[in-house]
Amino acid sequence: MLELAKKPAPPRTGYARNSPARKRNLPQPGRPEARLGRRKLPVPPRCPLGAEGSGRPDPRRQPRSREHRDQPEHRAREEEEKMSQKQMKEAFVSNHNGTSVLEITQGLCLPVLCILCRGLLIILSQHLWSSHTRRTRFFIDFVFLIVPMVTTLTILSSFVYLEHLTVIIFGAGLFYQIYCRRTCYARMPVQKILEKFLKISLESEYIPAISCFRVINSAFTAVAILAVDFPLFPRRLAKTELYGTGAMDFGVGGFVFGTAMVCPEIRRKCIEGSRFDHFTKSLYSVWPLVFLGVGRLIVIKSIGYQEHLTEYGVHWNFFFTLIVVKLVTSLLLIFFPPNKSWIVAIGITVLYQLALDLTPLKKLILYGTDGSGTRVGLLNANREGIMSTLGYVAIHMAGVQTGSYVLKKRSHIKDWIKVAYCILLLAISLFVSLYIVQVNVEAASRRMANLAFCIWIVASSLILLSSLLLGDIILSFAKFLIQGALVPCSWKLIQSPATNKKHSESLVSEAERKKPSLCLITAINRNQLIFFLLSNITTGLINLLVDTLHSSTLWAFFVLNLYMFTNCLIIYMLHLQDKTIKFW
Repeated sequence: MLELAKKPAPPRTGYARNSPARKRNLPQPGRPEARLGRRKLPVPPRCPLGAEGSGRPDPRRQPRSREHRDQPEHRAREEEEKMSQKQMKEAFVSNHNGTSVLEITQGLCLPVLCILCRGLLIILSQHLWSSHTRRTRFFIDFVFLIVPMVTTLTILSSFVYLEHLTVIIFGAGLFYQIYCRRTCYARMPVQKILEKFLKISLESEYIPAISCFRVINSAFTAVAILAVDFPLFPRRLAKTELYGTGAMDFGVGGFVFGTAMVCPEIRRKCIEGSRFDHFTKSLYSVWPLVFLGVGRLIVIKSIGYQEHLTEYGVHWNFFFTLIVVKLVTSLLLIFFPPNKSWIVAIGITVLYQLALDLTPLKKLILYGTDGSGTRVGLLNANREGIMSTLGYVAIHMAGVQTGSYVLKKRSHIKDWIKVAYCILLLAISLFVSLYIVQVNVEAASRRMANLAFCIWIVASSLILLSSLLLGDIILSFAKFLIQGALVPCSWKLIQSPATNKKHSESLVSEAERKKPSLCLITAINRNQLIFFLLSNITTGLINLLVDTLHSSTLWAFFVLNLYMFTNCLIIYMLHLQDKTIKFW
């Protein structure tokens, strides 16, 4: 101890507060106990830096009162914790490379099989028991449409083949039971039944496959925007950072494609007068999107909600993309008829890809005007969102072309089989083109919405649409076998002049056709924008109230199902009250 006292004292007056020497209560240099050997003198309690010798007790040893918690220092510490939480959530959904195109296509086909099984179950239950109540119908729709989608994106994401096999076996069993219990043509061989079936006509206020397409995409988007914040959601399905194909990337493009298939230009809802008068109407119709886009921007910035900066930019969001796409495509359709919009779609994507390859446009999108990733200025701050609108315009025009082809008046089953075959063949051709483009030109990039991304979105959309058409045809055949079968959001069978009078027994009456459908698919399709807005609001509330990053698998799965159940129930109640909420 005397040797220690002879050494010159270091500049600091003691060990660090949590040093091992202090914990063992050893003498510290510069204190009286070090010079007097084992004799220890009372040492006054240490104060924080800057309060030495003031005689005040250490605030760290005092209980924290409400006044202390309200001090600026405490509030600043809480802000730092919130900021770090925000950065952790932003990092959790960033820097991902996506998954294979095959896995995403498999995931898209599962809801088609589930919708088919739902229709077969309704037909069989109507034959064996009676019609369903509102609660029963909602429960069936939720179990067959929403729950499989939640499980596919979470706990069963690695067992897609097993899911497909299970649903196919279940559907085959239902179809076999319907065929064995058929009430029409019970003693006729299968070949004769098929010949009779191909002669019947169909009637529907809208094409069921298009409605199901839009609802599947809306429900998938609603599940994904919340599930991505939980560890339960596989990172390979999240939005890609630069190149790649993620399941959430399809949700954005599929929404644009599905909206284009039912645009007013296709449904012949043009306003009387010149085409520019119709464009003026289009300008007026986008004001709700302006309100939603600006409102989302204000709310996100005011509460410090996490953002994926490289998705659209600092201020841009998907609502602004929809506004630009709506205005540009409305202007293009003044000069190009809907059945020629494929020319515009190809022209835009090819020219845009040439600009990315031959000009500094790609560098501008990825790194800004100065090449260092600056966000100074309106263009640099929102370069991803602004430039990617070109790709979404091309996707929208491709959707217009598809809608103009599918929505043509057709009455016979044979015609719709040809439509499904043509769309499926075109989708396969586009997937081959996608492979060639990704190998020789550039990989798909949601951030730039380049040529490969547009081809992938259109090809996947056509695969989904053709699968839904084939499912509707199979479901119509099952309805053909059971007298009076009625499935909501499906084709209604009507008598064709080519059929005989006996066949009329298998057709539904006029009163049955006019009954309001108790159907979750119809409800979501009726108020799709409200469903999307409601999903965004509830997603934000859950993120503010729940620690999503550290949630267990069981808790996350429960929250996701409860969240979707609440949103679907609200939309279903609006549908039962015959209310369609529109802002224009």
